[in-house]
Amino acid sequence: MSLDVSDQLLAEAERGDIREQDFVDTVRTSLPYAYDLIASLAADLRAGTAEFTDNQTPPPSEKERGQLLRALASDAIRGSLERHFGVTLAFQNCHRVAAFRPEAKGGDTHHRFTSSRAQLLNQSPELRDC
Repeated sequence: MSLDVSDQLLAEAERGDIREQDFVDTVRTSLPYAYDLIASLAADLRAGTAEFTDNQTPPPSEKERGQLLRALASDAIRGSLERHFGVTLAFQNCHRVAAFRPEAKGGDTHHRFTSSRAQLLNQSPELRDC
């Protein structure tokens, strides 16, 4: 799944650095499901006191699942979204993404969520091919 990059932004990238906000806007319009899901998790995190918020609802279709996988598999996209929303993201499977407060990264809760044990415990037969 490729980003839908405007000719202007592509020309700017060819000349040198681009503004991160322009990149985030491209992600927002190219991967709207992923962007909106992460925005929602970040808003929920800011509104509460928990160390993290997470999504456990599968995407409505493979198109949306692809958007989420694309966003979280790319270091550039993931890093830009983390900076844009002020969160640290963690990802367990084809849809369980979590937004952590940045200061929680490396802490006990973050470590438990990102551990090999948590990954194994979060598996199920219906997610085998996601």
